[in-house]
Amino acid sequence: MRVRTPGTLRAKQGLPYYLGISGKTAAAKGLSLNLIVIPPGGKAEPHSHSRFESALYVISGRAMNHWGPKLEHAIETAAGDFVFIAPNVPHYPENLSQTEPVIAVVARNDPDEQEHVILYRGVSRGR
Repeated sequence: MRVRTPGTLRAKQGLPYYLGISGKTAAAKGLSLNLIVIPPGGKAEPHSHSRFESALYVISGRAMNHWGPKLEHAIETAAGDFVFIAPNVPHYPENLSQTEPVIAVVARNDPDEQEHVILYRGVSRGR
């Protein structure tokens, strides 16, 4: 089955994304696969994914990925990197460039992944 994105949507995390494979688009029962774009200078809202794992592949750009109960950990990722995020881990990415977007493929073991995004109010995302 081929799925074509219906266009840009706005994720609960505050970023544009392109819906790919999901329960809604392909009747998937256990996964979703989407394209996420972090605009130049952009940041996602801190969030977690209840009970679900996330895996990302960075296609282009450089991001700083923050995670932890106080978002106290950070690691830089760039094109070609894979990232794993365990369930219920607060996190957010921020684009390190003011001129280029970050583009990544995001997979989750949740066919309705936007339904299970939990915005994290524990701490501010500013550093």
